[in-house]
Amino acid sequence: MLSNTRPSHYLSLLFLSLASSSLLAQTLTWTGCGISRKAFMSELALAYEKDTGTKIDLSGGGATKGIRQVSHKQADMGGSCRPRIAEADEEVGARLLPVAWDALVVITHKDNPVDNISLSQLRAIYSSRISNWKELGGPSRPIELYTRKGKISGVGYMTRKLLFNDPEKFFIGSDREFPSSGPLEQAIEKDHYSLGITGVSSARKRDVKMLTLDGKTPSYDNIKSGAYLLYRPLYIATNVTGPHHKEVTKFIDYAHSSKGREIIRKAGSVPYLDAIPLVRRQREERRQAARSNR
Repeated sequence: MLSNTRPSHYLSLLFLSLASSSLLAQTLTWTGCGISRKAFMSELALAYEKDTGTKIDLSGGGATKGIRQVSHKQADMGGSCRPRIAEADEEVGARLLPVAWDALVVITHKDNPVDNISLSQLRAIYSSRISNWKELGGPSRPIELYTRKGKISGVGYMTRKLLFNDPEKFFIGSDREFPSSGPLEQAIEKDHYSLGITGVSSARKRDVKMLTLDGKTPSYDNIKSGAYLLYRPLYIATNVTGPHHKEVTKFIDYAHSSKGREIIRKAGSVPYLDAIPLVRRQREERRQAARSNR
């Protein structure tokens, strides 16, 4: 009797084991910048799982963590709002592929009366040449400048790059530093005279005021056209020698597909392929910056 029932029992166990292995093989891990997650990744991951059965586990930690965990094969994908740092050995194994466009925005408390800031004024604030809201047309109160800790965070690195073309720029006059964008945004929600920079995709979900920059709002159309100047790509980091690289490639292809791009648009972000002229424009800006630094 026992000998007759064991084969089917073993077959059932084998089937369950294979099914479990199949499910595990259909799970990818993503870690990285919260701005990328809010910009498109949450919606794209849910749609991809629905269409393909492949689940994507999302966790935060910032752009640097995302790039470096992928480089060391500790995650299948990383989200980054800055490019890879060529000199950093910890990032050499990661390949960054642009998927969408985001923008850096200047935020303050929602009740602050100032509505607009110029690019030159913003540079002056981060260089401590402007330190009072009165110089921006506001009340005579000190500007409480909130910044990201370190120089290689996604926001910190790109703020230095886009404002000063100098990733090593030291910000003078910063009152408080924050380990990530979330706490910085939360602090600005409570401080009437604060000012900081974050990503537009993240700022939209906060109770803050986004200042116009040289009279331009960080709208979808202004980012897509480049009329709003502080635009930047959002990347997915991958490792070509990673165990799930083929599946990651399928996901990136999905992001660039017509369906994936529509999901990114509905999330409020600009798909990378929708604004190809910005790529040429960035190349020209980099060439001009290189010539001016000679």
